[in-house]
Amino acid sequence: MKLVASLLLLFLLLVKGCQTPKTLSFQLNSDSIIEAMEYVADWQLANPSKHPPTHWSQAAYYTGMMALADVSKDDRYLKAMKKMARSNQYQPGPNRRFADDQAVIQTYAQLYLRNPDPTILAPTLELFDWLLTLPFDEPLTWDDQIHNREWAWCDALFMAPPALAMVSQSTGNEKYLQLMNRLWWKTTEYLYDPQENLYFRDSRFFDQRTPNGSKVFWSRGNGWVMAGLVRVLQAMPQNFTARPSYEKLYREMAKKIAGLQRSDGYWPSSLLDPNHLPNPETSGTAFFVYALTWGVNHNYLTLKEYSPFIERGWQALIQAVHPNGKLGYVQPMSVQPGAAEYETTEAYAVGGFLLAGSELFKLVEGEHMKTNIKLI
Repeated sequence: MKLVASLLLLFLLLVKGCQTPKTLSFQLNSDSIIEAMEYVADWQLANPSKHPPTHWSQAAYYTGMMALADVSKDDRYLKAMKKMARSNQYQPGPNRRFADDQAVIQTYAQLYLRNPDPTILAPTLELFDWLLTLPFDEPLTWDDQIHNREWAWCDALFMAPPALAMVSQSTGNEKYLQLMNRLWWKTTEYLYDPQENLYFRDSRFFDQRTPNGSKVFWSRGNGWVMAGLVRVLQAMPQNFTARPSYEKLYREMAKKIAGLQRSDGYWPSSLLDPNHLPNPETSGTAFFVYALTWGVNHNYLTLKEYSPFIERGWQALIQAVHPNGKLGYVQPMSVQPGAAEYETTEAYAVGGFLLAGSELFKLVEGEHMKTNIKLI
């Protein structure tokens, strides 16, 4: 009997320690949104990425975990980020000029705002003060490993600019924001297509065309830009001289992106050619839902006009969550539009999902929902 009881107890403990598969309910209320966010985050915590802890894919995930920590009543998400940062000794990635290796600094800066311990930002300030001494005067043509020295690809606008802006916010020193501003517009003047209001991924794509003859604009690439843009705006002082230019860019891109959403709620991997690579794709979709919802929450976009895109996008994301909490249909790491499958996942998309959920949570809890306008 003692053996049977022991085995039964062991079984119950094992069951308790495992996630019970379930189907998430699509409801636009705060409880359902938090449930979805925590379920996806818990799967990722239990199935950690194999990439180095300062890798850009991990850093994007951390941004979502910090967003979840801001809205969840469970403190274990914040504890996980504090543990990660301490384990990293608050260091950025190993390549000092590579924008991707600066993305993790966003989370350090957010932790510093919660607890202004100089230890947290010491390695970052040493790095950024060194960057301030560099000319950044090279052409952005994609050759000679330019990505190791300049922001020559659109993804970089999610990685480094918010880090510089957040450190400027954290320290009260505008010199980091000024550097960010100079480099942001250098990249934008090179890669932004003002006719399409979209960014080319890098110079290799200027003359490329899809099988149907459209320009090649990558969904996740432009998702990186829009997510980076709103994170920069969030950290930027209202009276910063260049702020109106960022706001104008945001509104232009938001209008364009909203009009490219498919009827199933996903954005096509190749934005101007929805018939090419027609599979669902969650990483670009997540960042677009995040950016559009942020715009409504901060009165850059109207709820009446943008709520259909936000709701369809969130519903599509929920449908991509496996019964065990795994987020599927994530395009693997790439530099261009590509296929995704139900089984493919990556931590960066989880970060986007959590960012989107956090803004949607704020939307349904906020003043907008007290009006007569409701999400459809």
